Amino acid sequence: MNNDERIARLLHARADIAPGDPIAPPIVMASSYHLPGLPADAPFQYGRFHNPSWDAVEHALAILEDAPVVGFPSGMAAIAAVLYSTLRSGDRVLLPSDGYYTVRALTEKFLAPMGIAWDTRATASFLEGGFAGYRLVWIETPSNPGLDVCDIAAVAREAHAAGALVVVDNTTLTPLGQRPLELGADVVVAADTKAPSGHADVLFGHVASRNEALLGAVRDWRKLAGAIPGPFEAWLVHRGLETLDVRFQRQCDTALAIAQRLAVHKATQAVRYPGLGNDPSHALARKQMQRFGCLVGVTFSGIEAAEAFIAGPFIRPSTSFGSVHTSAERRARWGDAVAPGYVRLSVGLEPLEALWASMEKSLG
Repeated sequence: MNNDERIARLLHARADIAPGDPIAPPIVMASSYHLPGLPADAPFQYGRFHNPSWDAVEHALAILEDAPVVGFPSGMAAIAAVLYSTLRSGDRVLLPSDGYYTVRALTEKFLAPMGIAWDTRATASFLEGGFAGYRLVWIETPSNPGLDVCDIAAVAREAHAAGALVVVDNTTLTPLGQRPLELGADVVVAADTKAPSGHADVLFGHVASRNEALLGAVRDWRKLAGAIPGPFEAWLVHRGLETLDVRFQRQCDTALAIAQRLAVHKATQAVRYPGLGNDPSHALARKQMQRFGCLVGVTFSGIEAAEAFIAGPFIRPSTSFGSVHTSAERRARWGDAVAPGYVRLSVGLEPLEALWASMEKSLG
């Protein structure tokens, strides 16, 4: 099934509606349900277990992923659910040294004291060193914020041969830009806070897997730990998903054009974008990505030049990414191992020429 068919199915997923029913799924605000007789006879029993609004957004995400999905109140909640439901004392996990730093912080602060060992490895050289002895191998590609890329299929093949599970954080590209499960990953996690919801107004995350045992453990973790999304948040993400295809395609198209122009501008020192023909990751990106994403990495001479660029009228100085608004930030301020003048630029939906004209003023 290609992306066009996935999007068409998503838009018409609510096919069993009766005459007079709303086209949009309702928001079900409920902690308790009518429950006579045996609990197992009712589809919904209690608000921590199930909710129809979760079902609707999980169904939509499952169409995009071609796999069952469990929703969470944030991307980190989804990540934590995978780690806590999978790892046990004595296990070893491999994390990207240049990926989202909160995953490493969670592992160091909470998993390591429980007896879980961990190592890190740079995304660009993730295949070097093998995967023997690891229970779980965690990939983030393109890495955030540096936008390095690793070969998901090759990592999955070698990690599986060594007996490890493979998890891919696919937040930067969404299921429309990259399909890790097709490339051999066991689990996908993503922060739908970003492009899937798309409007910078909700936190959400999901886990997708075709391994029912793994996903069942994740679902049990959500129920027992109480890491559940709100019905309204689920509804907002569902609404965002219906326009993801057109939004993300425009963002990717504009990001490529902006990256090409920034790469030859005298005010920049370096530009990273997987869609650029001279990017170190371009050949691999063309092989495993359907779209190259909305993130561009730009290195300026220093903090002052970077901040002047971010201060442009059509750029929001903000963390996170994937919104309809173009945003940017210096990632070094969060402690990422990047140059002080490195800016992670998230391209939004502004018309290309208007956005570029604004940037040119800041670059000047």
